[in-house]
Amino acid sequence: MSPRKVLARSGRAGPGLPLLALSASVLIALTIAGCGSQAATPEAGAMPPPPEVSVAQVLSKQVRQWDEFTGRVAAVESVELRPRVSGYVERVVYQEGQEVKKGDLLFVIDQRRYRAELAQAQAQLERARAEARLAQTQDARAQTLVEAKAISREEFETRRAAATQGNAAVRAAEAAVASAQLDLTFTEVRAPISGRAGRALVTVGNLASADSTLLTTLVSQDPMYVYFESDEQTQSRYNELARKGERADSKNPVRVGLASETGYPHEGVVDFTDNQIDPTTGTIRARAVLPNPDRQFIPGMFARVQLEGSGDFKAMLIDDKAVLTDQDRKYVYVLGGKGEAVRKDVVLGRMIDGLRVVQSGLAANDKVIVHGVQKIFFPGMPVSPKTIAMGAPAPVPGQPVASTAGAK
Repeated sequence: MSPRKVLARSGRAGPGLPLLALSASVLIALTIAGCGSQAATPEAGAMPPPPEVSVAQVLSKQVRQWDEFTGRVAAVESVELRPRVSGYVERVVYQEGQEVKKGDLLFVIDQRRYRAELAQAQAQLERARAEARLAQTQDARAQTLVEAKAISREEFETRRAAATQGNAAVRAAEAAVASAQLDLTFTEVRAPISGRAGRALVTVGNLASADSTLLTTLVSQDPMYVYFESDEQTQSRYNELARKGERADSKNPVRVGLASETGYPHEGVVDFTDNQIDPTTGTIRARAVLPNPDRQFIPGMFARVQLEGSGDFKAMLIDDKAVLTDQDRKYVYVLGGKGEAVRKDVVLGRMIDGLRVVQSGLAANDKVIVHGVQKIFFPGMPVSPKTIAMGAPAPVPGQPVASTAGAK
């Protein structure tokens, strides 16, 4: 083999530089460049930006505690309408479910028998009056005859007794007429109260028995009662506040909300508290009365009741969304002096006006992280705060932040 062929197989690319060495050099350069770019990437994003959160200053103001109960709506007046006389129902006059006024005609019972009885009683009255007039005439004549000694004393007394009996018979006949007139009046069944009438339980052609058959029901509409029960400890606290004169309002105002409503939009007052505690449940029943002009309350409805439980006192309030739980402890994050999230354990009280009372654990000048707490992974984590009013909704990106006037 010639020297030129040996050099060709050894891979020389040019005068003095083998092809294999050139390829290795290129590969090493690309590897170094790739490693350099990979090392630069984590260096550029090693520290992500602090998460955006909403902070609100603790709200300190005078508040009033309201205790919460559950109750039921009841009508002030409720009547089970039954006939006072027996007979077949002739007409149903009202429309089922409509509101009626006191005295409105609802049912008519067959009147023919009662008209006949009234006519009979009136005839008996006329007969009794005629007999009474005759007896009085005979008594007056007997008075003259006894003075002339034309009749005996015994006959005179007999005529006098007949006159007295005649007067009594007239009064009895008059009472019978009045009773027959009442029975005839009772064939027209009228509403004893104003309210809403239920469905007709007896229709035309059915027999209604006096004081027995239920015709329909009536319930008053405005105002309405709400009955609720409180435990004896709460009742004792109310009594103590009343004795000390610390109740803000002696009229015992209440706020009521229905199951379909948010909050407690209706207002009333407690007008009755039972005179004893039920020993089986340890509760005492109370009753609130409230107006119902729009007919929102229907007897039997479930109601949520708030009763004033204290006088005015100063409290620190925060949004309940800021509260986190760590086993049996409650805590919040507040904004630290260096823009970091600082954990503070708190003791919480009741909800008042949509905010949570903080009994201890916070200072009045603390700024609590309300929205974005899920972005905080550990205490001391840097955050990017945006100030909002306590209780305000989370700010929408691109929209102005709500005023913080309410947080002062």
